[in-house]
Amino acid sequence: MLAEFNSSTIVGIDAHPVQVQVDVTSGLHAFVIVGLPDVAVRESAKRVESAIRNSNFEFSRAGSIIVNLAPADIKKESPVYDLPIALGLLAATGQVAPQDAAAPVILGELSLDGTVRPVAGVLPAALGAKAWGKTALVVPRENAAEAALVEGVTVYPVATLNEAAQALEKPAEAAVEPCRSDHWNLDEPGYTVDFSEVKGQPHVKRALEIAAAGGHNVIMVGPPGAGKTMLARRLPTIMPPLTWDEALETTKIYSTSGLLPADVPLTTTRPFRAPHHTISHAGLVGGGSTPKPGEISLAHHGILFLDELPEFSRDALEALRQPMEDGSITISRAIASLTFPARMTVVAAMNPCPCGFYGDPVKECSCTYGQINRYLKRISGPLLDRVDIHVDVPRLPQDDLLSGADGEPSAAIRERVLRAREIQQRRLRDTPVRCNSQMQPRHLREFCPLRDEAQAVLRAAIDRLALSARAYDRITKVARTIADLEGAEQIGAAHIAEAVQYRSLDRKLWA
Repeated sequence: MLAEFNSSTIVGIDAHPVQVQVDVTSGLHAFVIVGLPDVAVRESAKRVESAIRNSNFEFSRAGSIIVNLAPADIKKESPVYDLPIALGLLAATGQVAPQDAAAPVILGELSLDGTVRPVAGVLPAALGAKAWGKTALVVPRENAAEAALVEGVTVYPVATLNEAAQALEKPAEAAVEPCRSDHWNLDEPGYTVDFSEVKGQPHVKRALEIAAAGGHNVIMVGPPGAGKTMLARRLPTIMPPLTWDEALETTKIYSTSGLLPADVPLTTTRPFRAPHHTISHAGLVGGGSTPKPGEISLAHHGILFLDELPEFSRDALEALRQPMEDGSITISRAIASLTFPARMTVVAAMNPCPCGFYGDPVKECSCTYGQINRYLKRISGPLLDRVDIHVDVPRLPQDDLLSGADGEPSAAIRERVLRAREIQQRRLRDTPVRCNSQMQPRHLREFCPLRDEAQAVLRAAIDRLALSARAYDRITKVARTIADLEGAEQIGAAHIAEAVQYRSLDRKLWA
């Protein structure tokens, strides 16, 4: 007898439909799974057999069992097919009579005692089910809140194989997880850090405010202990709250990667990823035999913090150039070519030399000129050109360090950032971009005309600093953001002058 159920597989970060076909015939006992399964899927035969026996169902009624996971040309990974295979086997042997086997999408890993364990990728599967016209999901109880984020799909949370069978036979009597799309308040993300904890460094705070307002990349250069990491970790607290679509997209990436906490079904704060400088090329940008998202995709709609920037491998740093421009990364392998989102703000921090004290007024630098030169040359010019704001973070004076006064809170800074973002959204509403850093040359011509005095300042800066054409565009974008923070319609000479100073540090060190 043949039974068919629906499930899904994750390719990249998107779900693709999978049909689980179970055929039981008389004969010698055999349990074969076909359809390009990986090791975890092939091992499900033993888990399913034990779960059925320990759930008071009969397994001995089965003879030769063939399970086909269609389509056969897509690799099937992870143990999410345990539950649909077990239910298909029970339906094929007449122990379960589902009302409508074609309606639900079923996901779940089985323990040997018949309990259903949580799995990764439930949110992409729920979004996919809605797109495929499926009306229900049967998922592990721990994943139910995650699946219920998608409106228009009925979610049946199950803890055991028996509950899953009841949900198919008597869906009207089964427990249903309520939809939670209106349960979340994204306007109050609830960060645990605040800019008020940062003493001194007003010019760095100003630079980070501009970065948050326009979505600009930042590099901070200064000695050890100057507060670069502390400042970077507080940048998400002044950025605009996630929109619902951004929260879903971010949660989708974390769900696919298996990094979504069990008690947090929705990501409500902007991601902050701080990979160690020993990370591999594939770990940073994504990869593997079956491509998976890397750190730059996990930082989508958030911050990618690269501390000790020159210590990262050259290949990893140069691979950042495309996603910093395009907001996505394409990874090609023999089996597939996948594109992952990577619309992140890059915040980098580094010392000015190997010992960290070049130019420090208190501690003398012990590095030779050759050591400093080799250290700085680890950062290529094309990568620096893609960073809009370069800012010096000097040693904090003792008076500022010992001061008991608190700095400006993140909430006050975020209000200014939100006003600037609203101006940008109104200006760019008829374009595919949403903030100043994403503007293309055609947008600069339309939205960033320069007055004569502003052009004169910019022309002088280009001649004196020998700036590239890309740096010219970056200065214009930053100046547009500075003007937006002031509520100015036109970019003035003062806006250009402030934007130029955020490009002078790299000429000071790398010239």
